[in-house]
Amino acid sequence: MGRRRRRQATAVDHALWVLALIAFHLFSVVLGATSADDVTAMTALSNAIGGDSLGWKGTDPCNAWRGVKCDANRVTSIQLANAGISGTIPSKAISALTMLTTLSLQGNHLTGALPSFAGLSSLQTLYLDNNNFSSVPPGIFSGLTSLQNLHLDNNQFAPWVIPDLSDSTSLQAFTASNAFITGTIPDYFGKMVNLQSLRLSYNNLTGGLPTTFAGSGIQNLWLNNQQGEKLSGSIEVLGQMTSLVQAWLHSNAFTGPIPDLTKCTSLVDLQLRDNSLTGVLPSSLFSMRSLLNISLSNNRLQGQYPNFNSSVTQNIGTLNSFCLPQPGPCDQRVDILLAIAAAVNYPLDFANSWKGNDPCSGPWSGVTCDAKGVITVLNFANRRLVGTISPAIANLTGLKTLYLSNNNLTGPIPASLTTLQNLQIIDVSNNNLTGAVPAFSPNVTLKSSGNLYLGTGGSSGGSGGSGDDGGGGTASGSSGSAAHGGSLSAAARVGIGIGVVLALVIVAGLVFCYFCKSKGRGFGRVQSPPSSANGLGEVKLNVGNDNTNVTSEEHSASSSLPDPGSMVISIQVLQEVTNNFSDSNEIGRGGFGVVYRGELHDGTKIAVKRMQGATMGGKGMNEFLAEINVLTKVRHRHLVALLGYCIERNERLLVYEYMPQGTLGQHLFEGPENGFCFLNWKARLTIALDVARGVEYLHSLALTSFIHRDLKPSNILLDDNMRAKVSDFGLVKLAPEGKYSVETRLAGTFGYLAPEYA
Repeated sequence: MGRRRRRQATAVDHALWVLALIAFHLFSVVLGATSADDVTAMTALSNAIGGDSLGWKGTDPCNAWRGVKCDANRVTSIQLANAGISGTIPSKAISALTMLTTLSLQGNHLTGALPSFAGLSSLQTLYLDNNNFSSVPPGIFSGLTSLQNLHLDNNQFAPWVIPDLSDSTSLQAFTASNAFITGTIPDYFGKMVNLQSLRLSYNNLTGGLPTTFAGSGIQNLWLNNQQGEKLSGSIEVLGQMTSLVQAWLHSNAFTGPIPDLTKCTSLVDLQLRDNSLTGVLPSSLFSMRSLLNISLSNNRLQGQYPNFNSSVTQNIGTLNSFCLPQPGPCDQRVDILLAIAAAVNYPLDFANSWKGNDPCSGPWSGVTCDAKGVITVLNFANRRLVGTISPAIANLTGLKTLYLSNNNLTGPIPASLTTLQNLQIIDVSNNNLTGAVPAFSPNVTLKSSGNLYLGTGGSSGGSGGSGDDGGGGTASGSSGSAAHGGSLSAAARVGIGIGVVLALVIVAGLVFCYFCKSKGRGFGRVQSPPSSANGLGEVKLNVGNDNTNVTSEEHSASSSLPDPGSMVISIQVLQEVTNNFSDSNEIGRGGFGVVYRGELHDGTKIAVKRMQGATMGGKGMNEFLAEINVLTKVRHRHLVALLGYCIERNERLLVYEYMPQGTLGQHLFEGPENGFCFLNWKARLTIALDVARGVEYLHSLALTSFIHRDLKPSNILLDDNMRAKVSDFGLVKLAPEGKYSVETRLAGTFGYLAPEYA
């Protein structure tokens, strides 16, 4: 009996244990069920990338799927780096994994557009580099408030701009090298206090370094080898990036000097080669204890050859403009000229020609010396200089003439210039200078017109020398009303300023009214060119002398010339700057004659059209004068400018601005094998827009409108920056007597003519 009871108790206990285990298992299954949304998302991902090849079995991604980690029944990590997977990730598969913190898919063969990650507020690490993704849809990175690392390098994206990542305030690293990025570097990167690594090499970025980089925590900055227009502008902000360890800026288009890097106490690696940097190296660069590697080759750096510590691996190269090929002091004149250049940020055209240790030997642009090697003339007019006038000019004690006109110089005229005993002429006209006019010797002629806020607005009354009147006034001599006028009260100055502003407003209004009225007239019907050019206004050719050789028929040409005072260039000057029209200076030929390249004494590069004798028939002079008449009435940045002309003896020459990159036709049809670069689509679009703007001005915006009629690739010229200008819009192809004639309202050669103008 007792044995039976014991057996029954044992059976009951066994049954209870079995029931408890079953209940526990069922309870565990209920509690451990993976999120249905995660299961759906991971199933879609598995189908897209071939989950079977990864050993993903069953429907539960949290049940031993390779590379998948879960926490509290939610997928938190997917790590499949270099797993050999391929396919296209569904656009919303990843964004449904709302607890995902890590996604590592680098080193695979994934294609198609990147999926959306928008709203994944827990996502911290995102590795998508080294795949074959094709595009970056907009908005896919929004709301990533916990993101710390984003890597997109080496993908075949369609051109894209860096999206707004300002929500990702915890971002520590953003790398997207060789990812076909276009546009500029966003300012917000400099404001991200946690950002340490920014690597954007081998893209198509343009513009400059954001000023917000100053004071940022960026340690590794890779911006090297941009394609196309490249990054450009100053690198001054580097001097304020105090956390910088590695700066790769090589193979871009940066200009200006290398800044003082004293505050960059952790800088180890500085790569600046293959840019257009100028100026003297800061002395602090040679005493940086942290610096181990530096490259400076293929720039236009100036001053003393660098002498780094033996611990520094250096690449200096041979294409810089150091005064000597080895360490050593520069000539005193070189140091003075470089100090002058420093005030205008070391212009690139100065650095290109200022080479060697003797400014009186070789092509030092703008510098003229006497036979004794004393610098007597500085001609920096029309150089687009931005900056101030350096007091170091006063150290050139033999200086006689100083030309600084037609730039964008600001600040005062240094008083130290009054100490130059040999100074005779100083021309600072047409700048933005301010301050009082120094009291120059009566022997000095100061030209200062076109500086609205220079001096008091009146000419000084010195007892000697002479000056000109103008917007900023001029000073000549040592005393006069300039000194007296300096005592004007603040109220008087404000009153004068208000009066000037009101006058400008009135003048602008009158010009606007005239413009509207002239536009309202539109185009009249254009007649076919008559056999004689009449109706263009009587000409008075004020260039006559014994050598002009203009017949009475030519003198009565019916075309109106501007005041020739600033337009006429003598034949002697043109012969000199073109090496007497040497074949080596020839850059083109046409029905009109030959085009030569030249450079005026002030450094202006020009193209000279020389008419051939065979082109000058009885109406040749009429056509030549009509060309001048047209080109002096239209001025636009996308129309080639006429700089002057020459009529002497049997010579007829027109002088234009020089366009160094030749014609659009040469780049389109002759190609790299003939020295002309291939034009990508972006360059072609830019050129098309430039041409459209030029023709729009010519046809409808100029006060006197003209019709081009001969727009073709050979008539579109390109400057150093591959920006386009329309040419040949006033000159018909000159031909023997009786072939063609000129009508001012119709520009270009006669060929096809639209019916409405026939």
